[in-house]
Amino acid sequence: MLAYNHQTMAKDYYNILGVTKSASEDEIKSAFRKLAHKYHPDKKGGDEKKFKEASEAYAVLSDKKRRAEYDTYGKTFAGGGQQAGGFGGFDFSNFAHGGFNEQEFDIGDIFGEFFGGGGRGASGRSRGRDISVDIELPFREAIFGTERRMLIAKMSVCGGCDGTGAKKGTKRTTCASCNGKGEIREARNTFFGNFTTTRTCPTCLGRGEVPEHPCDTCKGQGVAKREEEVHVVIPAGVSDGEMVRMPGRGEAAAGGVAGDLYIKLHVKADRSFTRDGNNLLTVLHLKLTDALLGGEFKVETLDGGVSVTVPQGIAHGELIRVRERGVPHGRGSRGDLLVRIDIQFPKKLSRTANELIAQLRKEGL
Repeated sequence: MLAYNHQTMAKDYYNILGVTKSASEDEIKSAFRKLAHKYHPDKKGGDEKKFKEASEAYAVLSDKKRRAEYDTYGKTFAGGGQQAGGFGGFDFSNFAHGGFNEQEFDIGDIFGEFFGGGGRGASGRSRGRDISVDIELPFREAIFGTERRMLIAKMSVCGGCDGTGAKKGTKRTTCASCNGKGEIREARNTFFGNFTTTRTCPTCLGRGEVPEHPCDTCKGQGVAKREEEVHVVIPAGVSDGEMVRMPGRGEAAAGGVAGDLYIKLHVKADRSFTRDGNNLLTVLHLKLTDALLGGEFKVETLDGGVSVTVPQGIAHGELIRVRERGVPHGRGSRGDLLVRIDIQFPKKLSRTANELIAQLRKEGL
């Protein structure tokens, strides 16, 4: 158990971690994680003194009881007048023997990357690279959805051995390096004590078996670079710049899991329609007389032409809503089509038109 020397005033732990006194548990943990990554002695450019200071601060502030004592008295109490050992008033002598409570000091979570496991998935297996490709879509296809098939050159499961790494018709034997377990245990001595960690066996790549006769295509790796056809389903209503993620369709990894494929969508602009959320906008050009008299007018939608009623005396820029002719979303729902009225005023008037407009002016119009 951590012990603090009650005879010594505490350091400014909040300042050491770079947080305020009102910091949450997650903020404290995040701050310590950053400092631990920066100053860990096993990393190039690490600083053991600063790392110990940060560890000391975190050990107190991550424990509710010790933090309350520290906030109240400026120190914590080990109880029974026990004089603490170790650095900064802390006793790390029992660390290697389970002296830390994992909930108080989650060393496995915080230092995992220092002792192996970097660049691997949650299962500890290696992971292939993610791939990103770009697709250009016509406006209509972005609204209603579409499908694409494309050839991508990437590391894929070897077709010569179906990913086993062994030449077809030959056997696989138990890996001698890991005795078929797929992982190797390693002991490492640190200033915290002795750590025992596991890592994927480099001989069998975590499979636990090795081929007697490696595949000629992939040389026993189980993966090889080749062109693979990918079927992409693009849902309705996607926007420009949106990404479609296809888990497991990225590059394969020898003895591991495949990365993901990301499809970045570029939607072409349309001459007649623009998008506003789930609604579509279009323009209806009207002559001055049509705007004054109103009537039925045809408007094009992405589903074909529809008739809309324009009331008498409609104003320039006014909107007419056509229900359910917008962008599909949810389960069977669609946005609306908004028709903006653009009244086209004549630039030149004939003598007759001038006389008629003069008559309208007399009428007060």
